[in-house]
This record gives sequence, C-alpha cells and structure tokens, in this order.
Amino acid sequence: MVDVAIVGGGPAGLAVAIEAAGKGLSTLVLERRSGPPDKACGEGLMPAGVRALEALGAAVLVPPDGCAPFVGIRYLQEDGTGAAARFPRGWGLGVRRLALAQALTLRARAAGASLQHGNGVHGVHLGPDGVMLDTDGGPVHARFLVAADGLTSPIRRAAGLEGAPVRRRRFGVRRHYVVQPWSDHVEVHWADGVEAYVTPAGPRRVGIAFLWDEGRIGPQRFDRLLERFPALRAALAGAVQESEDRGAGPLHRRVLGRVAGRVALVGDAAGYVDALSGEGLTLAFGQAAGLGAVLPAAVVHGGAALTGWEAESAAAFRRYAWITGALLQLSRHPALRRRVIRQLARHPRIFARLLAAVVEGPGSELRAGPAPALLRG
Repeated sequence: MVDVAIVGGGPAGLAVAIEAAGKGLSTLVLERRSGPPDKACGEGLMPAGVRALEALGAAVLVPPDGCAPFVGIRYLQEDGTGAAARFPRGWGLGVRRLALAQALTLRARAAGASLQHGNGVHGVHLGPDGVMLDTDGGPVHARFLVAADGLTSPIRRAAGLEGAPVRRRRFGVRRHYVVQPWSDHVEVHWADGVEAYVTPAGPRRVGIAFLWDEGRIGPQRFDRLLERFPALRAALAGAVQESEDRGAGPLHRRVLGRVAGRVALVGDAAGYVDALSGEGLTLAFGQAAGLGAVLPAAVVHGGAALTGWEAESAAAFRRYAWITGALLQLSRHPALRRRVIRQLARHPRIFARLLAAVVEGPGSELRAGPAPALLRG
C-alpha cells in the first residue's frame, strides 16, 4: 500500500511526484516505458513554466546541452513578413523533452518518490477507500491515484471522466536537427492548414514541430509538411537529423471532470485543446503544485478534499482554452490571420501587450525582468 500512485512518468506525473513526496506521502510512479517517455511536442516552456520548474527544484538539474533560452515569439507568414514580441518578464526555455524528464526524475527520487519504469498498468479497480492497479509487476494498492497518462488516458476512461469526441481533428509531429539556433525567439511559421514551430532546444539543436488540421490537408508526414515552408527548408539544408519523428493526435480531448472518487487527472489526461499556444507544460506544473497542497487531505478523505483544486484547475484550463481557441481561429482562416499579423507587425506594442496578457495574465506590466537562475551567468 502506498499513499499516492501516479500513472505516467512524463513531466506532469513527475511534478506531482515531487510535490507529493515533499509532503511526506509515500509516492510511487508507474511508467510503462523502460525509460523516461519522449513525446511529440514543441518543447518550449513559457516564462511562468520556467519559474514553476525552478520552484520544483528541477531547473538546476537540466543539462546545459539539453536546453536554450528564448526571449519571445515571432510569427512568420508565407511571404516572409511577420511580427515579433518579447516576453514582459523573464525568459522562456526550449528544453529537450528527455533532458527535462531526466531533471524531474532526479528531483523526484531526491524527494523520496519511487519510480518504476517498464511497469505498465492494465487494470484499475476503484474502491471507496483506495485503488488497486493491475500492473506488469503485480498488484499495487494506493490510497489515492493520479492519472498523468497522456492524451489517450485509459484511467480517464476507467474513472468515467472521458468527454465527447471532437469532430475537427488536429495532429502534430516533431523532429530535431543538429544546428545552431538562428533566433532567440520561438518562431511560428504559418501556412494554409499547418503551422511550423521552431524552438531552440540546446546550443546546437533546434526542434521542428508541425501542427495541422486533418480536414484541410489530410494525413501527412514530416518531410511533406516541410516542403510547405521553403524558407524553413533552406535554413535546415545540410543539417543532420538528430531524432526520430514522433507524432501525436488527435489533439483535442474533452473531460467531464478532473476528480472522481480517489482519482485525479493532471496534464494532458486532464483535457487538452491544442499545442498552438505553448501553454501545456505551464498548465501541468500549475496543476501539480495545487494538487500537491491538498493531496495529504485527499489521501485521508478522497476526492471530497479536492473540490477547490478542481475548480481552480477548471478555471486555468478555460483561460488556456480561450487563448488557444483564438489562435486556432487564425489557423483556420488564413485571410484573417494574414490581416491580423500584418496589423501586429505595424503595431508591435499591441503585439507585446497581447503576449504579456497570454503569458502573465491580464494587466501585466511591460517590463523586462531578470532571467531565471537556470539562465544566469
């Protein structure tokens, strides 16, 4: 018997493990893969996400060759025109997913959590006083269960929290190249039905992620998508491919709630709209921090202790969904998107204010803050 079992050893699950073990709870992380899971993602942490990583005590553990700072966002259109804005406070961090998982794994173990890689869960039995999991390594009993098992979350379904499917389907795929980053911004290249995200992820690494609407351009492979961006293809000419392609989707997932009895959902398992806004990890770290504060009570009293946390998580998700939905409208209406980005290019202060509202919330001051400790010196 453990106090908290966490299914999923990605960043969301590891963040919860750090918080739970730090509260003195016996904590077990179950990950079906033999090592930290890689994932199709843009790998960009917004400034609030970097601050959350520092609060977890994991930022200093990220290897220097696995990350690179960035100072803002740049939008680029088909004709080469675009608009750019810097973050109002702090820096973002492009970080290779495996490097992030390594840092969080070290921190979780130091906090006292137990991690079992290669131990998948294939059965969930929910009871009033705890949860029993059928795993590859035998039964596991837990007083409380946290599902951090991703977009397709089997535990979400087992707990009766699966929402209705979404009609419009978006997919993503990513790849890394060995090349010195050519920009200190995350670049978003727009084309009809697809966007390309260029994130510095190390001193000699860039990550390229594509997101596309299946209804507009159909099933796609990485190289075919790259052909839609001649300038980006030219920038990568001669660069060595560093990683295998990884895909994900459909991206949009609805949930009926985030708590059911002695089960809570975090990260992508707790609902997802799209990767377009880059807020996924920040949202997951925020969920983990809030959940950690109330898990001791949840271990004793069950989900009744999580009413406030669930409401706060839902409110944070609604904000993320509104921002992401607005960007999706630009993606789905190219003529509107071209007009909007042209206006942002003409009025950079407006773009800066919009970016400040997205990454820091309404009323953000437009000021440059110090870099997080990870990026100083």
